[in-house]
Amino acid sequence: MNSPSPAAISLPAEPKPARRSLLRGALSGAAAVGAALAVGVSPASAAPRPRPRPGTPAEALRELEAGNRRWRTYREKHPDETRDVREALISGQHPFAVVLSCVDSRVPPELVFDQGLGDLLTVRSAGEVLDEAVLGSVAYGVLELNIPLVLVLGHQSCGAVRAAVEAEESGERLPAHIQYLADQITPAIDHSLEGDARVDATVDANVRLVRARLAAEPDLATRVAAGRLAVVGARYELTNQRVHRVD
Repeated sequence: MNSPSPAAISLPAEPKPARRSLLRGALSGAAAVGAALAVGVSPASAAPRPRPRPGTPAEALRELEAGNRRWRTYREKHPDETRDVREALISGQHPFAVVLSCVDSRVPPELVFDQGLGDLLTVRSAGEVLDEAVLGSVAYGVLELNIPLVLVLGHQSCGAVRAAVEAEESGERLPAHIQYLADQITPAIDHSLEGDARVDATVDANVRLVRARLAAEPDLATRVAAGRLAVVGARYELTNQRVHRVD
């Protein structure tokens, strides 16, 4: 990914919320009690130790860039997998980025960005297609967990995108619910190109379309306008394992 602009780097840090939401409190409280009993410790003794976390969109982007650099150069740290981290996470989570990615088994966000437990809130659907469940999951990360970055991650050789392109060209219906995915991707198809070039260009166009839709969601748009949230498009290349921005 390209480095964020100087303006992006100066974005303000996320302010601490005045109160925990009822939903977040209920979920984390129940998880703390249940998980603590399972490992034989009390919720109080499992209180998370302070860990430095990216607090602004620019900081979150830099952390993802650094992690992808480690991944593609085979210098992974596999962070945040220790026993201490696992026990600290019993009482709550503080991920620093939402990653909306495809379901493709070759593109797992935690590995691609060399992140560990509690670092990323990952939402996956074929072709990064948005529906109410996906939108709600992204919104939960932003509004309930105060995450400062949403990254829409497409990838080279996306099967969902290819299926949508080929279905439109042939006029044939795809099986069962797969047609729904194609219908959502179809508006992004790049008709200026042909063959594999059309599929490849549509991968980028689809990322832009999904990113724009998310950024236009009223609750998210308010945070974007205030500099508290960035919604960014990116693409993963299978050939060299690099993630780069899609603007």
